[in-house]
Amino acid sequence: MTPPDVAGRPAITSPRSARVVAARRLATRSFRSRQRLFIAEGPQAVREAAARRDGVAELYFTPDAAARHPEIIGAARDAGAILLPTTEEIVASLSDTVNPQGMIAVCRYLDTGLSDALTPSSRLVVLLAHVRDPGNVGSVIRAADAAGADAVLVSDESVDVYNPKAVRASVGSLFHLPIVVGVAVGDAVERCRTTGLRIVAADGAGPLDLDEEADRGALREPTCWVFGNEAWGLPEGTRALADAVVRVPIHGRAESLNLSTAAAVCLYASARAQRRRV
Repeated sequence: MTPPDVAGRPAITSPRSARVVAARRLATRSFRSRQRLFIAEGPQAVREAAARRDGVAELYFTPDAAARHPEIIGAARDAGAILLPTTEEIVASLSDTVNPQGMIAVCRYLDTGLSDALTPSSRLVVLLAHVRDPGNVGSVIRAADAAGADAVLVSDESVDVYNPKAVRASVGSLFHLPIVVGVAVGDAVERCRTTGLRIVAADGAGPLDLDEEADRGALREPTCWVFGNEAWGLPEGTRALADAVVRVPIHGRAESLNLSTAAAVCLYASARAQRRRV
C-alpha cells in the first residue's frame, strides 16, 4: 500500500520540470561534483541509501513502485527525503538502464576523509589505484563489503565512484562502508602503513603466490590490498610502494581473472585468514 502521506499527491509529469532537469544533469561528473549529489536507481540501492541518515535528498517513484515497496518510501520519508511521485517516462529519462525499476533516488555524497576511514582497528582495506572502469569500481566495492572490509579508498586517477554504472554495480554496498575518494596513491599508502596495515598489491605478474602467502600466515596481518587497472595492471611506481606483490594462481587454462573476481578472491583469502587468527 502507498504510504498515506503520498497518496493522491500530483505526480511530476513534465520532463522540463526544474527538478527533473537538475536530476538528469547528475549524469555528468562535473555537475555531480558541484552539487555533491548522485543518482541511485532501483529498490535495492534506494533501500540502502534510505537507511542512512540524510542519505537521500529526493525520491522519484512510480505508482507501481510505490505499491511494491511502501517500506522504502516510508524509510526515505523518515530520513527527510523529498518524495516525488512521477511517471514511468520520467523515471526512464533519469535512468541509466534499459529497464528501470520505477524508483530513482538523488543521494548526497558519502565520501569521508582518510583520518576518519582508517583507525587503529582497521584490518582489511581496499585501495583502488588507476581503476578506470566504473563497473569494476562498483563490483570491487561490493566484494569488499561482502568480505567485511573496513574501508575502500579510491585514487584520484580512478573513475568517479558516483558514476551511475559504478553505483549500480555496487548493488547498494556503496552505502555500507566508508569510502574515500580522490586520494593520491602515495598518500593513501603512507596513511595505511602508519595505521599498521601491510600493503599488498595484486598483480598477475607478481612474484608471490596468493595460496603460498595464505599458507605461511602472511594474510593474517592487517592488510591494505591495492588493485589496479584491469587492462594494464599496476604501474611500476605503485608496485614499488607495496610490501608485497601477489598474484592469484591460475590452476586451469584461463589466461587471467577479471579485476573484480581477482579482488574477491584476494579479499576473501584475507578475511578467512584474519578470522582464524588467535
